[in-house]
Amino acid sequence: MLLEFSCANHKSIRNKILFSALAGKDHTFEEKTIEFAGNRILKSAVIYGANGSGKSNFIDAISFMKNLVTNSIQYQPGRGIRQIPHKMESTEKESSYSIQFVVNGIRYAYGFSLKKMLITEEYMYYFPNGRQAKIFERDAEDFETGGKFRGKLSACRDVLKPNRLLLSCAANFSAVEEIENAFRFFDDRLIIYHPANQENWMNYSLYQMNSNPQMKSAVISFMQSLGMGVKDIVVTIDQKKLESSELPAFLSDEFKKQLLQKEMNAITAKVVYDTFETDLMQEESTGVKKLFGMLCPILDIMINDKILICDELESGLHESLVYELIKLFINEPAKKVSQLFFTTHETGLLDLGLFRRDQIWFTELNEKDRSTEMYSMAEIKNVRKDEKYGRGYISGRYGAIPMLNIDFARIISKMEWEG
Repeated sequence: MLLEFSCANHKSIRNKILFSALAGKDHTFEEKTIEFAGNRILKSAVIYGANGSGKSNFIDAISFMKNLVTNSIQYQPGRGIRQIPHKMESTEKESSYSIQFVVNGIRYAYGFSLKKMLITEEYMYYFPNGRQAKIFERDAEDFETGGKFRGKLSACRDVLKPNRLLLSCAANFSAVEEIENAFRFFDDRLIIYHPANQENWMNYSLYQMNSNPQMKSAVISFMQSLGMGVKDIVVTIDQKKLESSELPAFLSDEFKKQLLQKEMNAITAKVVYDTFETDLMQEESTGVKKLFGMLCPILDIMINDKILICDELESGLHESLVYELIKLFINEPAKKVSQLFFTTHETGLLDLGLFRRDQIWFTELNEKDRSTEMYSMAEIKNVRKDEKYGRGYISGRYGAIPMLNIDFARIISKMEWEG
């Protein structure tokens, strides 16, 4: 489970922001929380905000942390880390990232800071029996370990570089269970989705529906529950050699030659209805294709207790489909601990009884320095439990919405006059 994430000096995020999945004092919708160590953890949360307010940058900061943990072991000496500070700062100021999460019932706290595109500090603690214990603390290229781990990370000293995270090195050059569990959280449990992933997710779904009867059955059942009339999905994967006529003309002759010598997977997908069938990729709508592409990864995330962090979940999907996807997470068995956190502009979701106040978050730009601020509805005073949240958001009551009270008629009239 994800417990909290914070960062500073990352793109539009200048000062520290904190996102927390810890439930507040509100005890409504208790089924939307998970019990852990005497605390209640939210199973889902939604993030609203104006275009350009930093919603995607918040997701990007989490993605940046995940990618640096999983990939920095491969960084070559002399290569800097792609630090992207706020426009009014520079790489001379530290960019910091920290996260708390749970793996196998144990809480971990991990974080690092960058300056001048290199790592300045890094730490990891864990909480066996609920008490904090040090795994390691790092200052530049020096580090020390907690008593239990003394000598177990010695092999990392030769491979640790200013552009490599110790967690990334230790996961590859030690045999410490706690290190491996933390690394696998980033590598396998923390799933980031944005529209650029759509093709990869579709390929995964097609392969699953071709080879996994249980997954295929679950997808068809979900589609039928939406009243879509889907009777079957027939995915065929064949090996074939490309024909020269299928290759783009701009490719070099040498590259064309290499491609023509290889066998490629030829995938066809048919959606079967009562009296006809369609070609999924050529004849179905963008929304149906996205839904097919997302369902298998989402079901895998739920079955294996992973965390899905999604930028613009509603992109290409009807509001009712987004509602049903969210309900999948909310209504899963109590023993499951998968989580869904996503950004959206779909205000209709706010009035459907899906979210507690502490599950609704906002991003807003500070007018002075154009930096992102982040807060939850639970922090706003005088918001009633039975309030129409969508209406309140549109009216600007909670902030985080652009262009309120703009007189477009006056602007257009002025343009016509000047024209």
